[in-house]
Amino acid sequence: MTVSGVSLAARRSLAPLVLAVLVLVVAPSSPLALARGLNNADPAAAGGSGGTRRACTYTVKVKTSCASPRRTTDAVSLAFGDAYRNEAHAPRLPNGANGGGALGRCATDTFRVGGPCGYGVCYLYLRRAGRDGWAPEWVQVVQPGPEPATATFYFGDPLPDGVWYGHDRCPKAAPSAGSDSQRTATAAAVDDARRANNSSSASPRG
Repeated sequence: MTVSGVSLAARRSLAPLVLAVLVLVVAPSSPLALARGLNNADPAAAGGSGGTRRACTYTVKVKTSCASPRRTTDAVSLAFGDAYRNEAHAPRLPNGANGGGALGRCATDTFRVGGPCGYGVCYLYLRRAGRDGWAPEWVQVVQPGPEPATATFYFGDPLPDGVWYGHDRCPKAAPSAGSDSQRTATAAAVDDARRANNSSSASPRG
C-alpha cells in the first residue's frame, strides 16, 4: 500500500532521519555556552545580518611553566570565546607527541586558532589528557581587528587530568562571588561542546 506515492515502509524508515534533522536544527550551536548559562544574543544576528558569523583567525600564545616536564606527550585541548556563544576550539595543540615539538618546559609557543569572530574573549578553558602532568603558566589570546584585543589567562599549576579547567570572566545576569576565579566546568557538558566544535583547528605559527 502506498500513500501519496511513498510506501508506508519508506515513510516509517524516514521517521528517525527526520527526527535527527529536527534535533540538529533546534540544538544550541554551542553546548558549552548553554552549560555556562549564556542567554545573550549575538549582536551581529540582532543587527539584522541574518545570523551570518564572520570567521577569524586568533593568535594564541601559550607559556609552559618551568615546573612542567621537559617535554610532554599529554594531549592538550583549548577552547575560548565571548559572552555571545562565539567559541573557538582547538581539539589538540601540537606537542612532542605529534611532531610539533611545542609545550616544552619554560617555552612560549604561538598558535593560530580558527573560529567565529567575537566581541572580546572573556573565557578560556584547557583540557589535559595524559600522564606527564603538563602545566601552563599563562595563555594569551589576540583577537584580530583594526584594534586587536588581547586577553590573558593565568594558571601556574598542573592541570587536572581529563577535566576542562580555566577562567570565566564573562558578565553574568546576576553577579556572583568568584566570577574571575579558576574553576572546573561540568565535564559532560563541555565534552559535548568540544565534539560540536571539532571543525575548528589549531596550527603552529612560523
